Amino acid sequence: MLAPILSIQSHVVYGHVGNSAAVFPLQRLGREVWPLMTVQFSSHAGYAGWRGRAFDAEMIDECVAGLQAIGVLPLCAGLLTGYLGKAEIGEAALRALANIRAANSEAVYACDPVIGDVGPGRYVAGGVGEFFRDRALPLAAIATPNAFELEWLTGERAGDLRAARAAIAALRRRGPRIVVAKSLMLDDTPKDALDVLAGDEAGLWRLRTPKLPIAVNGAGDLFAALFLHHWLERRGTREALSRAASSVHAIVTATEAAGSRELNLIAAQDELVRPSRLFAAEPV
Repeated sequence: MLAPILSIQSHVVYGHVGNSAAVFPLQRLGREVWPLMTVQFSSHAGYAGWRGRAFDAEMIDECVAGLQAIGVLPLCAGLLTGYLGKAEIGEAALRALANIRAANSEAVYACDPVIGDVGPGRYVAGGVGEFFRDRALPLAAIATPNAFELEWLTGERAGDLRAARAAIAALRRRGPRIVVAKSLMLDDTPKDALDVLAGDEAGLWRLRTPKLPIAVNGAGDLFAALFLHHWLERRGTREALSRAASSVHAIVTATEAAGSRELNLIAAQDELVRPSRLFAAEPV
């Protein structure tokens, strides 16, 4: 069994977003996961009639204190954060990070800065975007923004490769060693494709996959979890990008074939381990 990850993000009863998109895939890959929920909703909030509530920061603190009390924090290989709900939850997550790093100085923080998306724009509560920008990202080793979040966090447009490179460099200057920008449509990206760019101290890589005619919930959450897992396994950005993006593309392809709005994680779980098609990340 691989060293555990503490995953602090949302949970839904129905469907696969947040921890519901991260925990099973990591477990299927042999990774122990400690899921800690920021919210519990009946479903993704895009469904009419959804119900649920956000948890408070004290609950996060209490659970982490419990982990500390039973002496397991030195085992933790990393922290993954996604949707937080409110900035106070984020502060609790950073307190968790401090406790983890006090117990294991090698622990890796992967921050998926969930703020918004192209189309709907910013959809989180006031202060959450600023928390990610000013508090979380300076402490993160890995950041996985989408195209909208990359531009919002840096104030840089990312319409072509040169601009996207500059935006990734600007975000890396805020703290993360590795920045992976998802779902980019650059001026040279074919209309039937999507690009992912990943930058670290060794360079910049681009991975291109076919754009599928489906919009699903949770694909970004799944990618962030898989990227962290593969990076911990291989300590290589290029390899982690290839493995994570290939599995996500395969899962979304299976979801489209099933006619589902929710990720087809269970039926297509073998794609997490051995994706049907391996996409290569190329240096740019």
